[in-house]
Amino acid sequence: MAGRADGARTGERTTGGRRAWAAELLDHLRPAGRDIGRVAAWLAGTLRASVSLQDGDGGLLAGVRTPLDETLVAQITAGRIASAACEDRGRHLRLVRVDRPHPEPPAVLAVRSAAPFDRTAADIVTHTAQVLELLLAADASATAGRRLRRAAADLRLAILQLLMVEDTVSARRVAAGLWPGLLDTDAAHVYVVESGPGQRDRLAEECQEATREQALVVRCPAEDAHVIVLTPHKTAGAALRSLVGRRPGTYLGGSARQSLARTATAYGQAVSALAVARFRPGRAAVHAERTHPERLMDPAVLRGWTAGLLRPLDPLPHHIRAELLATTRLGLEFTAVSAAKVLGVSRNTVRARMDRVEDLLRTDFADLTVRAAVHLALNSRAVHEGHPLNGGEGGDGGHGGPGPSGTGLTDLLTGPALRAWADDLLGRLEQDTRDLRRTLRTWIAAGAHAERAARTLGVHAQTVREHLRGAEPVLERRLLAGGSDLYEVVLAHLAAGELDPPVLGGTNRCSPDSPVHR
Repeated sequence: MAGRADGARTGERTTGGRRAWAAELLDHLRPAGRDIGRVAAWLAGTLRASVSLQDGDGGLLAGVRTPLDETLVAQITAGRIASAACEDRGRHLRLVRVDRPHPEPPAVLAVRSAAPFDRTAADIVTHTAQVLELLLAADASATAGRRLRRAAADLRLAILQLLMVEDTVSARRVAAGLWPGLLDTDAAHVYVVESGPGQRDRLAEECQEATREQALVVRCPAEDAHVIVLTPHKTAGAALRSLVGRRPGTYLGGSARQSLARTATAYGQAVSALAVARFRPGRAAVHAERTHPERLMDPAVLRGWTAGLLRPLDPLPHHIRAELLATTRLGLEFTAVSAAKVLGVSRNTVRARMDRVEDLLRTDFADLTVRAAVHLALNSRAVHEGHPLNGGEGGDGGHGGPGPSGTGLTDLLTGPALRAWADDLLGRLEQDTRDLRRTLRTWIAAGAHAERAARTLGVHAQTVREHLRGAEPVLERRLLAGGSDLYEVVLAHLAAGELDPPVLGGTNRCSPDSPVHR
């Protein structure tokens, strides 16, 4: 009677012979159906049985837990036998070994049925075990692939972080083993690609494909929507533009070609260009080779003033000085939180390093004019020093050394070329009837604090922010986000005589409203 029931049972699911159940089982190997739980459920439904897949310690991998004889399971997992069949209290049990990828120990597929197993049922169990082995191997391979990709991504981020702190020697050493030749260059472009939420992983892969894997592609640790691309190849820009053109809602910002030691500067330029790209029809922009204020200053005076301003850091050990300067450059360019993510340290570490620099320079980073001045000095140092990790230039203090009143910077800003540049830049705002120039000047004087500026102007804080957003496309510079664009505008106000010179060498302390504390 049991045999006839079993025959009817298997017949229902195997009409047409072996081909029917084999086709169903093979469907589970398709990419959309690869799931050991679904295979176990299919086997249970096909044989009207209880099915479990357990490891040697009794851990359930799929199906419904079934009590098994530990001795029998141990013999199967040890390889003494490949399968077993037995009957217990009128229930028929079939056990089959299922190998798993090393180093995982073998598992056991257990099928318990009220009816005995005929040849067809036994074949179904055996072939199901083989399919499970393939799925487990595929899953292990996919897991290993994900781990490998994650490790590669972590290494790319580590290389970028080394470049951000100007340690090009270590960056090249790390890159040489995995991406030979990638950093065998003196200069490179940095691009930042922005996509919508949830699209960044795919975008990063497409950036690697577009650059033919001849670029350092990093998922930005500070901005979830950004992918950073550092490449020495001039053709990469065109390839990335083409990629952005094919992807709606994607934007591209690129830097000018910079030395590897100035990767942080290049990154800031790319982010700045990204803001401009949002207003461009092609959704892409490269940092304009516009006239920067430092190019209009006397180079010798600029170098001397820079050396004098940063001289309090000279007695520090070489590596500590380089660390403090690199961190401060990033901290002035971005918020402390973003700089910390880029560097791979805590924000408290960034703030502690910047506080130390602030103390050594005896100045106050809460003042935007101070921040602009120190940013100018750090960029000047990066350009003129022979090697990013060398000690500071000597340079005589001469007329470049900053005094308590900030006269050293005033000397830099009094040239007719710089004054003409400042008047031209700020004059663009005169065409707007909202008096954007007054709002911008008041906001800068208020330490980039919209509420304070609003109280001074007698308007709402939101009005201040709207005016600033209106000024950004006119000046072609980011203001609300801070960084080098804002500092150029601050220097323009100083050169035009619309702001008081910064106090360099004073004793003011940083307030909580300073951007460094955001």
